[in-house]
Amino acid sequence: MTSSLWHAHGNAYLVAEDEYEMQPEWDGALEVERTAGNDVWITIRNTDGSVAEMSGNGTRIAAAWLMERTGSDLARVHVEERVVEVRREGELYESDMGEVVVFPTEHIAGADVTRVVVGNPHAVVVGDPADILAIGPALETHSRFPNRTNVQVVHVDGPGEVTARVWERGVGETSASGSSAVAIAAATHDEGEVVVHFPGGDLRVRLQAGRATLTGPAVRIE
Repeated sequence: MTSSLWHAHGNAYLVAEDEYEMQPEWDGALEVERTAGNDVWITIRNTDGSVAEMSGNGTRIAAAWLMERTGSDLARVHVEERVVEVRREGELYESDMGEVVVFPTEHIAGADVTRVVVGNPHAVVVGDPADILAIGPALETHSRFPNRTNVQVVHVDGPGEVTARVWERGVGETSASGSSAVAIAAATHDEGEVVVHFPGGDLRVRLQAGRATLTGPAVRIE
């Protein structure tokens, strides 16, 4: 077996089929436990070695990796208790991210924070995305989040459109984040299509009846 490196808007993950050494320029590794037909079971590892419960970009990359092998336009990615079903749509991939839970806004560490769970924890702050380097580290390790949290600082550009930067738990600032895009959309909109602009590129989220789908790229680097 051989491992391969992939990215989604600059968010780089190693799809690890064998032994590997984590590199600081990666955003993490997707450890392949097993495959069966259109299904793949993975463990998501952050660059600091911690395990992530979910990754929108990571699961999409794992699905694209499996589709490359099977030739199918469908893959199911199993991460802990969640199953993310992904379909190839031309050059992009659409993921059913499942249930999204949004909590009432709280005042934490001097910021108004909306907690969102997308299988993993998020803290969304509406403000100037340039403040991510101050707000991100402060919230990631705040006592309100005993297992740490992903952090997003968001500017709402208009209905269905936001600009954001992300501080990823166990990684630091990243160029884009799939689960963060879902959290951002759910924290700022009730229903419908939302385009999230990250430094690395755009991701599209569709919200309906408390669930979300996420559309974006997955590209093999080597």
